[in-house]
Amino acid sequence: MKKYILTALTAAALACHPLALSPASAAAASSTAQAAAAKASADKTATVATTTAAAPAENTAAIPPRGQVTRPDFPATPPGEFNPQVVSGVHWQLCPAFTTPLLPAPAAADSITIAGPTTATQEQMVRFIQKRNPQPKLTCSLEEIVGYYYEEAGREGVRPDVALCQALKETGFFNYGGDVAPAQNNFCGLGATGNHEPGARFATAQLGVRAHIQHLLAYSRMEQPSLTVNDPRYWLVVQNHPEIHGQITHWTGLNGVWAVPGRNYGQEILQLWQQAMAPDASDASLRAAEQRVEQAPKDAPSHLYRGIVRYQRGDYEKARQDFTQALRYAPHTPAALYNRALAASQLHRDKDARRDYDTLLKLTPNFNQAWYNRGLLRFTHRDYKGALSDMETLLRLEPRSADAQNLIGVIQVRQKHYADAWRSFSQAAQINSTNYYILANQIILQACLK
Repeated sequence: MKKYILTALTAAALACHPLALSPASAAAASSTAQAAAAKASADKTATVATTTAAAPAENTAAIPPRGQVTRPDFPATPPGEFNPQVVSGVHWQLCPAFTTPLLPAPAAADSITIAGPTTATQEQMVRFIQKRNPQPKLTCSLEEIVGYYYEEAGREGVRPDVALCQALKETGFFNYGGDVAPAQNNFCGLGATGNHEPGARFATAQLGVRAHIQHLLAYSRMEQPSLTVNDPRYWLVVQNHPEIHGQITHWTGLNGVWAVPGRNYGQEILQLWQQAMAPDASDASLRAAEQRVEQAPKDAPSHLYRGIVRYQRGDYEKARQDFTQALRYAPHTPAALYNRALAASQLHRDKDARRDYDTLLKLTPNFNQAWYNRGLLRFTHRDYKGALSDMETLLRLEPRSADAQNLIGVIQVRQKHYADAWRSFSQAAQINSTNYYILANQIILQACLK
């Protein structure tokens, strides 16, 4: 059996519904995998085509299982030495690249206020969430949670669509994975201050949404909420933090305040908002896009809009042409550069994608998704030093990026720094315990112990 039987075993384990391993069963599974690894290492000449096909290629995301996953317990440090021969024969899981194109924000990020009207519709938000997480962990339906945000935020004059995007960032699109559990109905990390502190709990999803909006009000206006205060930390802000209460009126003002250090916190929320507003792949969207370009053939936003529709429909070559046209009429537009890089990657034109990311990150150095995507490109072309540099930059901007920490672990495996990789995967799992790619890497690396 070939050595990458380990990855096949991991993929098979993760395909179970659900995966639930106690520490004892995890140890048994690890022992079984190690035995398989030893047999695989000894039998170098055998060829098993079915096993080869079952092993996913590196940089090809495994299909995550459905249902709740109970993680095995992994020690903080490796409990033994690694078998380099086995490690070299397995494949490692990389969190997928970001692939959703985005429209430019209606205004500069620093000028977008917390208070204001909605831009994206409820239907757009539902589709946006479903695309990223078809099975959100909620105590109500997805349509209901979106409706609660539009009702609660709308009543108080807060932008409902952007507030919902903040909840998506805090919960990982309602997948959770940190200290807060889905049953708490805590959508913005209220009271979750780290060190395994789960924070506030609310009886219903709507009350949890109301508390989120009221906490935003504590930051963004002096006037009290229109309904009885449900946010357990509202008065803490009002009474103890006059430098914050009512002073933070823009989303980017939350940087380093709502989230610490959170240097790019508001920008990330607004990037999700931009993605949510992007048109879909429908024929109606394409007709509207064609009409916009016909009416204004030299208008950059029109070409950008049509390019996104074409991208969503899988016509990446024409999409790339539209993004190029948009850049011709409005050079250095961040959204056009980012979208063109996405299209180039879909067309396997990595050099073109790399050039666009290079330009984009010089113009917009706080573009987290571009840092991750460029790092993946560099890793794919064995530029491990460059990929590591990109991930370290990303972690300075967003210390809670489990994707970046996982990629660092895979880079360290490639560099044969196995103990460092063990710790990196552990740190990634601490950020997001429900990330299946990280879990797969931990299982595989444990099975590579002697």
